[in-house]
Amino acid sequence: MFRAITLRTHSPIKLAGIAGAGALILFLSIAPLRWAFAVLASTAVAILVLIRPAAGLLGIALLIPVSQLLSIPFGGITLVDLLIGLTLVAWLMSGVWHRQITLHPARLAWPLFVFVWVGALSLTQATSWREGVPEWLKWVEFALVYVLAIQLLDRRWRWYVMAGLFLAGVGQAVLGAYQFLRQAGPEAFVLMGRFMRAYGTFRQPNPYAGYLGYLAPVAVSLSLDRLKLWWAVRVWRNLVVGLAYGCVAVALVGGIIMSWSQGAWLGLVAGLLVVVVLHSRWAAGLTCALITIVILVALLPGPGFLTSGRMLPPSIAGRLAELANYVSAPDPARSEITDENFSVLERLAHWAAGLNMFADHPWLGVGIGNYAVAYGRYALPHWYEPLGHAHNVYLNFLAETGILGTAAFASLWLASIWHALRQAGQADRARAALAIGLLGTLIYLTVHNVFDNLFVHHMQLQLALLLGMSERG
Repeated sequence: MFRAITLRTHSPIKLAGIAGAGALILFLSIAPLRWAFAVLASTAVAILVLIRPAAGLLGIALLIPVSQLLSIPFGGITLVDLLIGLTLVAWLMSGVWHRQITLHPARLAWPLFVFVWVGALSLTQATSWREGVPEWLKWVEFALVYVLAIQLLDRRWRWYVMAGLFLAGVGQAVLGAYQFLRQAGPEAFVLMGRFMRAYGTFRQPNPYAGYLGYLAPVAVSLSLDRLKLWWAVRVWRNLVVGLAYGCVAVALVGGIIMSWSQGAWLGLVAGLLVVVVLHSRWAAGLTCALITIVILVALLPGPGFLTSGRMLPPSIAGRLAELANYVSAPDPARSEITDENFSVLERLAHWAAGLNMFADHPWLGVGIGNYAVAYGRYALPHWYEPLGHAHNVYLNFLAETGILGTAAFASLWLASIWHALRQAGQADRARAALAIGLLGTLIYLTVHNVFDNLFVHHMQLQLALLLGMSERG
């Protein structure tokens, strides 16, 4: 079902095009070479998007990992932000040109609208609108990309954009492998004296792993679907496509492993388990049996057996053993700080600050985007430097938007999971596989976001694209 809006206004596109071409020729004749090239390339992209608005979403998919490297000299605006605006304008102009705008329904429209509205309401509590408004606009962009994906991505363009997401992800995985093997990066990221934590273009390993984690469950799901289809009908094209998706999945998972991010590892295991279980009852039974065996092996010799180095390599076992510190929750203000416990205590200190913000502002928080602004009033002793967010999305929403904002986010998140579950059962196996991968991504984010905030550096736009793709036929 969709709604058609008929427009009777004639657009002066031809006149604007002639004037724009004249201004461009004049500028290119007097501008320095670097600026002339940048403007010429931007103009070519703009023309492409105006002709084919869906190309704007493909550009967004490709630019997400480098968005922070492509900021505009004023206002903190990036090329991704400009591309979102251009795509919206192109879609509207296309509707004006054809005198009709076709609106496909967006199933998450209402929970998304409520969440964005409550986020705007929390700005009434903000100390700094300079920090709050950009954070709020981030979610407005999320809503726009989600709606545009539903309107623009037909069956063909859906896979073009998916290819763009995977191409950008594999590029980051390759860059991460280079950093890991060649120790190309800050000394603080060195591992075991031989390797280095991969961080890609994100400057930090955790958001890098989070970026790849958005895509890994989708690649695994699409690969399993194609390989199962090949096994059933033995068409070699399905085998080739399935193996191609599998290579993408291996690269993405490898990048996550090389990031050395504990939260990403846990999230990846949870997300991939969901994908594997939903793809096959046989796989579901085998997975349950393996989990039972692992639990028994871990508990019979003692609860620390898996992380003692006898079941896993000592370096990985030690990394996983650090997670126990979050459960024991030492007091960051009173514990002795060492190289081994620094990252855990730093997170716990920021969690405590977020909870204290929520206790003082229970309904609407301190204002969206204002965690770092308010942090100084709630910082524990020894932990006075804010990290920008609470390193836990749920505590961050509690601190910044209170009960109302957190409830709105939870409603949106649960609606997204329910939507993915429903789509996973449809007859179109390609869309069903995409929905299963989307569900794996949502589970991955649910787990990893306990230790980080993965809605930064425009990464959340990947989720907006995946949600929109899964709705459009």
